[in-house]
Amino acid sequence: MLRLRSALHFSVFKQLVLSLSHLAESKCFLPIEKFIIIIQSFMKKYCAFLRGVNVKGTNMKMADVCKVFSDAGMQNVSSVLASGNILFQSDKNVEDLKKILEKAMSDHFSYEAFLFIKNENEINEIFKNDPFPAQENFHNYVFLGSEKVEEILLDEFEKAAKEEGEQGKIVNNIFYWQVPKGQTLDSTFGKILGRKSLKDKMTSRNVNTFDKIIKKF
Repeated sequence: MLRLRSALHFSVFKQLVLSLSHLAESKCFLPIEKFIIIIQSFMKKYCAFLRGVNVKGTNMKMADVCKVFSDAGMQNVSSVLASGNILFQSDKNVEDLKKILEKAMSDHFSYEAFLFIKNENEINEIFKNDPFPAQENFHNYVFLGSEKVEEILLDEFEKAAKEEGEQGKIVNNIFYWQVPKGQTLDSTFGKILGRKSLKDKMTSRNVNTFDKIIKKF
């Protein structure tokens, strides 16, 4: 029990103790598998968005990435697509998770890992807040990054020449971009996104990726 307590934050531990107390009072004894499920039910659901996965020599299988996450103490680890979207559960806060996972990834794959973590509620909000209606001939992108990167992206977008129908907007500190299909890399803004000064601060995903993540949570 002491080991369990050290592994969980106090608030989670308190909830767990209350649940186990109720089970004890009812003289209900659970197999270890169900006991683990109870513990996991108090953990938050997260998605880690890895930057620069499977581009320019940074190649990795998602099964290997999931194993790194599991070995680092994450629970219920799985992946969505091959672009580096890793779902998991943990009782730790985002700041600690970022440090733990970036170090684990860097050590295992011998590269400078950089990732952004959002919880289930944040991901639902990001998907819901997309300001651009889906259009058949357009892609909608979401950008996740370091603090204030959305303001840098909007400034660069506003200065860039636009494709017909291309739009960019910030909603709740998230930058959204709608661009005609086939112009993601060839548009002026798309080329600006390739600058190292920006690539080191953010990662992007098609909004459809968020839909897939939400359905898998």
